[in-house]
Amino acid sequence: MAQSTSPTGTKAPVSINKYLLPREVQVATVRQHPAVLIPASALALAGLLIAGLLTATVVRGVISALIWIAWGFLLLRLVWKICNWAVDYFVVTTERLLLATGFLTRRVAMMPLSKVQDMSFRRSFPGRLLGYGEFIVESASQDQALRNIEYIPYPEQLYLLVCGMLFPSSADDAEDDHSRQEFPDDRPDPQDGRQDFSDDPWDFHGGGQDFSGNDP
Repeated sequence: MAQSTSPTGTKAPVSINKYLLPREVQVATVRQHPAVLIPASALALAGLLIAGLLTATVVRGVISALIWIAWGFLLLRLVWKICNWAVDYFVVTTERLLLATGFLTRRVAMMPLSKVQDMSFRRSFPGRLLGYGEFIVESASQDQALRNIEYIPYPEQLYLLVCGMLFPSSADDAEDDHSRQEFPDDRPDPQDGRQDFSDDPWDFHGGGQDFSGNDP
């Protein structure tokens, strides 16, 4: 079972391999964008400020202790969210789309690529600022396990990657057109000994997927 690297260049987690078929290959593996932790973080920070302000000014005794206990629950909630985020992965393989979630109770939702009829992504204004988006997967089935995938990093790159796997003929045609533009037919043959290529003005650069994380 082959294993690829994630779009960030890090090695894909070994824990995902247990959910893959023998001939299935990981193409891309990503965590949700850290922005998923912003609500819980903001709530914990706001609770800390409010608790500190109240206990330093008007609240004393038992009520003060209860306020800090309440803030402790907000902190534990944030830690729980972080633990779940650390083990949640969206995986694109040669056969399926998978979303593995859950720290204690593990849940794996999947959609075979052959069943995907349409896939789009949308980006809210905060998503455009921070660099995340949401995938919406559609199939013929009314009861599908995987439909909305939120807080996806590198949304444009992953969207194009998945679309290229869903519609390989279109991707091949686009690549052929690009190759014909980069390498026109009237370009002199480098194997022809009668041509001199010492002053060749053309400079060719190979293409490829860019998952460096530079989000437009």
